[in-house]
Amino acid sequence: MTRAFAPLALALPLLLAAVPALAQSRHNSDAPLDFDARSIQLDDKASRALLSGDVVIKQAEMTLRAARVTIAYTGSAVSGTPQATRVDASGGVTVTRPNQTARSSYAVYDVDRRIITMIGNVTLQQAGSNTANAAGPRLTINLDTSRATFGGAPSGPNTQSSGGRVTGRFTVPKRDASKQ
Repeated sequence: MTRAFAPLALALPLLLAAVPALAQSRHNSDAPLDFDARSIQLDDKASRALLSGDVVIKQAEMTLRAARVTIAYTGSAVSGTPQATRVDASGGVTVTRPNQTARSSYAVYDVDRRIITMIGNVTLQQAGSNTANAAGPRLTINLDTSRATFGGAPSGPNTQSSGGRVTGRFTVPKRDASKQ
């Protein structure tokens, strides 16, 4: 490796560790969570709802898809006043936002903190004027700041690790040959 490329090689992992969500507007995490699933099991005493079968949850411009989702809530679903506090998703989890798609084996959406943590075989694709693709064992998305951060080793059983490494690719704009 030549000395000219050494700073770039050292900076690349830092760039990938904090991939900002470009051109993202602030997420409206006060919007309701609308869901669609094949079945629901409601346990009002435990303040939990278990959704299964091609679950789709929408909140403002964000969509979460998974095979199975547990929603923890306060209040009472029976009386019609449940307020979601946490969403646990498993089985082919996909979170889409404008210009951004993240996939993983598991995800936890802490509604109060407005943070989504994705674990296990995580990938992030970001489109727009600049594009970035990255993969790693763990991704945290802060919905207030629109910052996506890779890092850390996965936690929990049945998760695969790439040795705690983050990999990725930034696209390079095509040069206009006539201007060279």
